Amino acid sequence: MDDWTMYSNTVLYSPKTKLMMEWGGMDMDPEYVFSMEKKMNTAMKAMHELEGGAIANPDENRMVGHYWLRAPHLAPTKELEREITDTLAAVKTFVADVHAGKIRGEKGGKFVNVMVGGIGGSSLGPLFVSKALGTPEDKMKLWFLDNTDPAGMDAVFRAVEPNLDETLTVIISKSGGTIETRNCMVEAKAFYEKHGLSFAKHTVTVTGVDSKLDKVAVSEGWIARFPMWDWVGGRTSVMSAVGLLPLALQGIDIDAFLQGAADCDELGREPNILENPAAVMAMAWYRESHGKGGVTQVVLPYKDSLDLLAKYLQQLVMESLGKEIDLDGAKVNQGLAVMGNKGTSDQHSYVQQLVGGPSNIFVIFVQVLRDRAGESVCVGEDSTSGDYLNAFMLGTKKNLEDHGKHTMTVTVPEVSAYNVGQLIAIWERAVGIYAQLININAYHQPAVEYGKKCAGVLIETKNRARELLLKTGKAMTAPEIAEALAADPQDIFRLMLHLCSNDPAFTVDYDDEDVTMSRFGRK
Repeated sequence: MDDWTMYSNTVLYSPKTKLMMEWGGMDMDPEYVFSMEKKMNTAMKAMHELEGGAIANPDENRMVGHYWLRAPHLAPTKELEREITDTLAAVKTFVADVHAGKIRGEKGGKFVNVMVGGIGGSSLGPLFVSKALGTPEDKMKLWFLDNTDPAGMDAVFRAVEPNLDETLTVIISKSGGTIETRNCMVEAKAFYEKHGLSFAKHTVTVTGVDSKLDKVAVSEGWIARFPMWDWVGGRTSVMSAVGLLPLALQGIDIDAFLQGAADCDELGREPNILENPAAVMAMAWYRESHGKGGVTQVVLPYKDSLDLLAKYLQQLVMESLGKEIDLDGAKVNQGLAVMGNKGTSDQHSYVQQLVGGPSNIFVIFVQVLRDRAGESVCVGEDSTSGDYLNAFMLGTKKNLEDHGKHTMTVTVPEVSAYNVGQLIAIWERAVGIYAQLININAYHQPAVEYGKKCAGVLIETKNRARELLLKTGKAMTAPEIAEALAADPQDIFRLMLHLCSNDPAFTVDYDDEDVTMSRFGRK
């Protein structure tokens, strides 16, 4: 078989979606593909059952239905189908009324800004898509409150302050109990009130029906409420109201976004593995990890507008696949790390290590064929800047492969709502298939929940230490405070350093010889 025929056999192209995948650089020869046939068929069967409404998250006894968001007719009940279509219609009606000025700020200003308060899946998806598809002609500008960092919130508040009455806020939390989102909401409310404005008259929410947040929105009379469902995980929620509401407010074509994902899902149901891009991707991951994890997937989009793709995929892939225990209760410590930024920037940073360093990486290039909307000038050598972008990508790919590293390329015609929907859908489905191959629950995140509980305990410890210093009125070292509270002195030390740096009622007396013996007390 000649080289061209071998290459042609590893190129997957969909005439309908214009999506192309080249996987010849992943070292998956016909013998390996044949050896995976039984495993892949079992995984594909499980995915079919998942989409049909089977309990796919046994820890929480939940269905997993983010695929229904772009194909409501596939939902297992008519009631669910109606909820999806009714919510989409409600989003479109609300957005149309905002854009038309029928829904305005408290003082009559037409909304021009949107502050999106959410964290993790409630911000990463909308943030990625907003950045990828934003244009100077956007109908509204999105700003994200996606951390409990006071300085970060202040930066957003400064940006919207001149048009605060014309700023709509969207607070997103499924449970309504997410602390970071709660903090953003409280800070935003204080900011509106500081300027004599009602927070409720500028705010909508996306949350679970009857959640804590939902009840607050009802009691305070917020402008509108949109539902989140327990069968949609945060990291796969961008095609629910979580993403559709802010993105539609920005002016993005959410119908095309949903259609791109739906069409890519159709490709992902193809039983012939080598004609199924998500199946090929999952099989390639398995080839790299030997089904045991411990390798890094480097995602390199060669387009500035897609520079948040890897950040978005970090949560989708790593929170889904990074699991200590498999479905049988065995300790497996699974996971695929994700890193990346954009080309060609990375050719001047960490590509050196990708090429010359350890072999525990593989690279997925994302290529966009269309350079820009208009014509390009010749920058030299009878070539445009876009020609160079393409050549640098191909050169990096060749360099990696010549040094024994494995690569795959996903190509789309342009950065459009339809194609961004496709990119999200292919990785979502690859995660689902790969999770079936390695027998884990991709739809829970117990380690994240444990970290949240630890944070809650530390806040309680900080408050107890603060009260102790107020009550005793004397300066104390971290070990002294810890002994009085039966706490960890290391925790106390770090908590008190922060307290004394931010609470004007307290101070720290540094011991230059041994900073850990510094004393904390009231001013």
